[in-house]
Amino acid sequence: MSEPHLPAWKRSDAFPPASEGWGWVDRKGRRQSCSDLDALAAAIIDDAGARVDLVWTPEHSHLVLPEEIPALLPALKEARVRWAEWEIQEGARQMKWFGILAVVLAVATAMKPTTVGLAVILFLMLGFFPWYQGRKRLRRAKAWKAEEGVGDLEGLRFETWLMAQKAPVTHAMMAIIGVIALVQWLGPQTLEEQVKSAGLVKVNGRALDTWRLATAPFLHGHPLHLFFNASALLYLGRRMEVLARWPHLLLVFVLSAWVGGECSARWVAASSLGASGGLMGMLGFLMVYEAMHRRLVPESSRRRLLAGLLLTIGIGVVGFRFIDNGAHGGGLVLGMAYAFAVFPSSVSATRPKTTLPDRLAGAAAAGVFLWAAIFTLIKISA
Repeated sequence: MSEPHLPAWKRSDAFPPASEGWGWVDRKGRRQSCSDLDALAAAIIDDAGARVDLVWTPEHSHLVLPEEIPALLPALKEARVRWAEWEIQEGARQMKWFGILAVVLAVATAMKPTTVGLAVILFLMLGFFPWYQGRKRLRRAKAWKAEEGVGDLEGLRFETWLMAQKAPVTHAMMAIIGVIALVQWLGPQTLEEQVKSAGLVKVNGRALDTWRLATAPFLHGHPLHLFFNASALLYLGRRMEVLARWPHLLLVFVLSAWVGGECSARWVAASSLGASGGLMGMLGFLMVYEAMHRRLVPESSRRRLLAGLLLTIGIGVVGFRFIDNGAHGGGLVLGMAYAFAVFPSSVSATRPKTTLPDRLAGAAAAGVFLWAAIFTLIKISA
């Protein structure tokens, strides 16, 4: 291991060894060779899908970000302006369609709050926010002077490194949830029947059956519900698994989902389903864990977690009639408390290693996760 005093993403060997000459790596990990630096700059300019994450040159022993090569910065500026303009156009198109959908649903349902609220959330998340982000990026790209370098190079390097790391436990969790989703949509029961079978049905401030606290997180109300939760699981899960190791990922998810369900039963009368309690626990864990291990993650990446929390709170306010804010709050607090209780503050740049007690506890959490998944499948397949 080189440069042990630096976090893994900051080391010179954070990315794989370079090939000969010049070239770049696409999102599928395939290496594309170029004849010279000008050809590499042209590839960046012509990159319509923002696929050029890593490049190599004869001067570098390992792959690097294109932002780390001063001669490529003018090409990056040109590409960034085009990417931002595309994002603005796509956001405007989405705003138009989801705006129309909101109006149609409002008229068709006589302004039913739940339906209109869902349409407004889709309008904001899939239309307005991408459009707004595109506007911000376009202003920054046009004002950016290539000779000044890249402002948030550490954040870019961390995120690129993170997405290149393996996260088998995260992907296994997602695969299991995906299988249950397929059974939900292709199986014999309607959604209403599934909620009665395995959802979090509540009576007098408690779950109708204790086991429902374990099964409800595996169910989702519609494809968009699954999409948003899956996106959060894949990102937060990878970040947790890479930085804090797999046992804590499983423990935090299982415990946060359970506590989130308990809070939901006490504070939200309607039956509920979904993994948001566990996901909010993962978010809360990362916010505290990374604040206590500041050298592991650049500040800009930690701020993105805070932005995600604020966005979730905002969505919870807009959709309070159908979003389970009780599960969100309970899971968040449990995840934060877990990080405080289990991990002492540290100035080390090295990620913690798993101990035997960690692995045993993680294996127990994995057993609970698998049992709950199988039990959910049995309940919704009957």
